Amino acid sequence: MASAKHLLVDGPNILHAWPELRSLLRRDRSAARSQLTGRLAAIHDAEAVRLTLVFDGRGPELIFERQAQQETFTVLYTPSKFTADDIIERLVAGAAAPGDCHVATADQAERRIIEGLGAQWVSPEDLAAWCARAEGRTAAQAAGLRRRNAQEWQRPVS
Repeated sequence: MASAKHLLVDGPNILHAWPELRSLLRRDRSAARSQLTGRLAAIHDAEAVRLTLVFDGRGPELIFERQAQQETFTVLYTPSKFTADDIIERLVAGAAAPGDCHVATADQAERRIIEGLGAQWVSPEDLAAWCARAEGRTAAQAAGLRRRNAQEWQRPVS
């Protein structure tokens, strides 16, 4: 069953807030974005949380990409005239239940705005811990499947 929770992530902010991504960002922006997307996928997959990752764009239009063809996991690139913060604020303000929105950012001004709109704030540290817990759950589930498969394959065929 899908959760009503919607996690919105300020991509540029988290890329700069997490030391391992900040270091990678200096060398390869695309790889840093991809690594962040991969870490967030664990939350989406393990907890059935709707996830929107927002990056500042450069073009004239809003661009969105669906991760693994999942309608509940979207990466947005803003039009050049908007920031990730602008889009996140619009998404929270337009949400049917802003209290179900959780916004990950280190930007304290953005925190005040989204909390004023009724959303909940997630610090970069809390987001990293959330990812680690979800990754652990996913790894444990995969290990359980491997054990069951190994047991099934070892049974004699009648």
